[in-house]
Order: sequence, then structure tokens, then C-alpha cells
Amino acid sequence: MGKIRITKQFTFETGHALYGYDGKCRNIHGHSYKLSVTVIGEPIVDTSHVKLGMVIDFGDLKKIVKEEIVDPFDHATVFNKNTPHIELAKELENRGHKVIMADYQPTSENMVIDFAEKIKSRLSKDINLHSLKLRETETAFAEWYAEDNGPLP
Repeated sequence: MGKIRITKQFTFETGHALYGYDGKCRNIHGHSYKLSVTVIGEPIVDTSHVKLGMVIDFGDLKKIVKEEIVDPFDHATVFNKNTPHIELAKELENRGHKVIMADYQPTSENMVIDFAEKIKSRLSKDINLHSLKLRETETAFAEWYAEDNGPLP
């Protein structure tokens, strides 16, 4: 049987600020992110398997992405932990706000790299992450493809 790609889409609301940036995005603002997650694998052919014909149960993929990305990032504000925004982040946390201190500048590009690592670590050995598309606005998005990032395991 051949390899099949399946995709599941997710949405979440996240705020961020780009420290040191020379445009409007240096200010705290938010986006309605849309994340498309595509995995690749061979459908299960074992006729006694409860998930016969599936590459991965969409519910299982949803659980991974929800736990690793949607739940932590939804309605959170992301800051680069290596910037002076750390003081602002602490103040927001003290006031009960959900804050993520990332090891990177929270651009769509860096977020999609982070998301790829988180998702890959949770997939079984017979399923590979093929690509991610993180849409920040209706006209702007970042994409991650496994083929651009080295050989598959």
C-alpha cells in the first residue's frame, strides 16, 4: 500500500510582541492563528486492527496537537524570554494572565519550527510529520516541510 497524507486544522488565539522589531509588531497584539498539520504514513492493513484503513485516527492527532500547542498557546501571550519583556511578562502572570516565555522571538516562522518539534516528538515511529502551515492572518503564513529539514528518521 502507498503512503497517504492526512491533514487536520486547528485554530487558537494568541498574543505576542516582537522585541527589537522596527514596526507595529513590537507592540503587544494578537492573532487568530490557523494551524494545518499534515502527517504521512501507510494506512493500517491489519484486518483485526480497530483502526483498519487509517494512517492515524484524526482524534489521536487532535489530542497531540491540542495538548502540545492549542491548549498552551490559546489565549496566551508569548514573549521571547531573552528580552526585557520578561518584566512585563512577570507582571501579567502576577495579574493572572497566561504567559509563555519562549526560547525564541515569537514570529510565525519560529513558532512553526517549535510546533514541528513538539508534534514530531509525539508521533509513533510509523507516522511522520509531513508539513505544518501556520496562518497568522488571511494573507500571511509560515510553512514547515520535513523535506526541507533533513532526512526522515
